[in-house]
Amino acid sequence: MLYGLLLSLIAGALIGLQSIFNSKVNERTGIWLTTTFVLGMGFIASLIMGLFLDGKQLFDLHNMKVWYWFSGIVGVGVVFCLTKGIRILGPTYATSIILTSQLLFALLFDTKGWLGLEKVPFTSKQLIGVLLIISGILVFKLSGISFKRIKQLI
Repeated sequence: MLYGLLLSLIAGALIGLQSIFNSKVNERTGIWLTTTFVLGMGFIASLIMGLFLDGKQLFDLHNMKVWYWFSGIVGVGVVFCLTKGIRILGPTYATSIILTSQLLFALLFDTKGWLGLEKVPFTSKQLIGVLLIISGILVFKLSGISFKRIKQLI
């Protein structure tokens, strides 16, 4: 479990770093070149590492379902939306929303048992956790706004 926590922390740091890099590349190029560059470099890096670490077993797909192959297409949407969202909202606010959305959809997929996941019951603790995260984002975003301005928004 500790190893899983460590890997998850590292993944979060790498996603934040990659998002900033993608945003900086996009400042110099267009969104589609950025997406092509990011996913192309990822393909090359993962192919080299896969061949080095797994050898011929890299291409043993174990009767994988065809629709799993579409994850690369989903990756195009991920890079596009991350890059544009960060450019429009800034890294911290966009990442907060992205992670909350990711958590909400993961919770939905878990509780419904979709995409071959084991069905996990939805609990009030999960709801409270999600509401706390959303509240934190609101506090973060509204922290620079005066109470007078908040009343105008409501």
